Amino acid sequence: MIGCVQVYTGDGKGKTTAATGLAVRAVGAGKRVFMGQFIKGKDSCEMALLRERCPEITIEQFGLGRFIRKAPSAEDLEVAAAGVKRLEAVLKGGEFDVVIADEANGALGAGVITLETLLALVDARPAEVELVITGRNAPPELIARADLVTEMRKVKHCFDAGIPAREGIEF
Repeated sequence: MIGCVQVYTGDGKGKTTAATGLAVRAVGAGKRVFMGQFIKGKDSCEMALLRERCPEITIEQFGLGRFIRKAPSAEDLEVAAAGVKRLEAVLKGGEFDVVIADEANGALGAGVITLETLLALVDARPAEVELVITGRNAPPELIARADLVTEMRKVKHCFDAGIPAREGIEF
């Protein structure tokens, strides 16, 4: 298989969901999938379902399960650094056909990883591995290196009308 680098970005809903759909499609084709989730530390409904019913997808979380609104704490930095090391090992290990760095752009925006670190993950990707990077505000340098970029653009969202996140729909 020829692997590519895919980026799902933008201010619209559906970046992680799109990556999850790709993971399910890959498993359906007999591929092995690793999803490393930055910032997140709690399962959404789709992650819980995948953990329960889809053992071909390995999911690990590299976050404390909260938004980082100010400077990241030492613990935030530590967890993210461990996540980067894990992703590097996964990319080099040869066990997985698809590797998803979920919310890696968010981790960059929150200051828990650097642009150099993110681009080094792209460089570490073996040619046969599909690497998917999600999160808002993908930097131009990442977009330039990617083979496929999809921007989810918010046109209208129920949050704007005051409707809170709903289980099974937004998380």
